[in-house]
Amino acid sequence: MALGDVIGHERAVALLRRALETGRVASAYLFAGEQAIGKRFTALNFAKALNCRVGCDSMGSATPCASCRKMDSGAHPDLFMVSPEKGVIKVGEIRRIEEALSLRPYEGVAKVVIVDSAEAMNQEAANAFLKTLEEPPEHSVIILITSSPDGLLETMRSRCVRINFKPLSDPDCGAVIRKHGGLKAGISAAAVRLSMGRPGLALDEDIVKERDKFIESFEEVLRPGNKPLWKDRAEIERWLDMSFGLLRDMAVFKITSDASGLLNRDISDRIGRMCAGTDLKGIIECYERLLRVREHLRFNLNKTITWNYVGSVLRGL
Repeated sequence: MALGDVIGHERAVALLRRALETGRVASAYLFAGEQAIGKRFTALNFAKALNCRVGCDSMGSATPCASCRKMDSGAHPDLFMVSPEKGVIKVGEIRRIEEALSLRPYEGVAKVVIVDSAEAMNQEAANAFLKTLEEPPEHSVIILITSSPDGLLETMRSRCVRINFKPLSDPDCGAVIRKHGGLKAGISAAAVRLSMGRPGLALDEDIVKERDKFIESFEEVLRPGNKPLWKDRAEIERWLDMSFGLLRDMAVFKITSDASGLLNRDISDRIGRMCAGTDLKGIIECYERLLRVREHLRFNLNKTITWNYVGSVLRGL
């Protein structure tokens, strides 16, 4: 059913449906929002809705048309997926896109390019891609996907219709996981809570084991002089994201002394002990200071300096 397969994200889906219904599909879109919340899945289903000859989305058919099946398998001649290789999108990938877009659609209505983690384009690639956005080829639709829109050139962002995606509600998150077989594969209720509206995390990773490992490293960073446990920027980002969930739980527990509202309710005793010597004001200030660190990671902060600074912040709790 193409866009009918997207669970949640009602506003984003409504905007895309309206564009299809009115025939006012933009030449370029920017899908912005946190990682693993469904931006890529929505982009793929928008591409299906654009190019399905049978019109299965509008007709509500439960059976995907041939065009949709080709897109699912990555075999559609008018769909191009780009993602970082070793954390970077290089200019060679952009040249490949430019060459593909110079030709008319082979089978569908439009050639669709989906660039995942678009902020990973290096300077040369970004400059080359900007030219494509400035003069988009006819019969083409470009979708940039990013969790860090500020990492893109402002001139690039300004040439795209921006659609924001927010984390899903718990019921919608659970529905996505059930639909993709996650609960059958043994994903626990704790994993659903810990995903914080980002079902891709629960589907792709053992998030409970990752949380337990994070708790150990959280205690490590409190000890002065320890070496960083992070390998790269992605690990720092993920660690900080998990720290926000923990600090959120500490604040909730401090206010209510009730474990039922915690994301990490399965380790509520441990959270209670972590709260023992803190006050609410200190927890909130710590959260705000770590949030500023998260916002500045795009400037390639030094790993060791960041580790030491985070440690000093947490020791102030």
